[in-house]
Amino acid sequence: MTVAFLTRKRRRAAVALGAVSAGLLVLSACDKPSPVATVTVGSSSVNSEAACYDKDGLPDKEITACLNKKAGKSISADPSDKIRFGVDPEVAEKGWTIFLNGTNAEPEPFKKTYRSIPASAFFASQTGESTDKTQVAIVETNADNKKVVGIWSFELKKQD
Repeated sequence: MTVAFLTRKRRRAAVALGAVSAGLLVLSACDKPSPVATVTVGSSSVNSEAACYDKDGLPDKEITACLNKKAGKSISADPSDKIRFGVDPEVAEKGWTIFLNGTNAEPEPFKKTYRSIPASAFFASQTGESTDKTQVAIVETNADNKKVVGIWSFELKKQD
């Protein structure tokens, strides 16, 4: 009886070791996930991995398509709210900018992990008319600001 118990115990240990080894092998074949960006309004927040990401730089064709793609995540804000944007430290180190409806809204990349902007800035169109929703993209550039590395897309909806 004791011999059979030890054999069964060793067998379980071998199966467990094999499962752990197989799991590590599978995980080592996976790509590292892209960094995360977060948009917060009041106590609500949404975060996402990049919609498009390539550490060596995205091709121009893919950048345009990605900036024009409908955002996967949305958040609502009153024009009197502040919208807080946050990025991983590795994104901030290289620099990031905000695009509104596919157009660059800033002249220089921002190099901090967090910033806050009044929501009213996102609900006025270039013609001065009010809009109910805006496509906002956080765009990471490489260290020399020559190539776009990642794009995170969010939709801001105006609260009634």
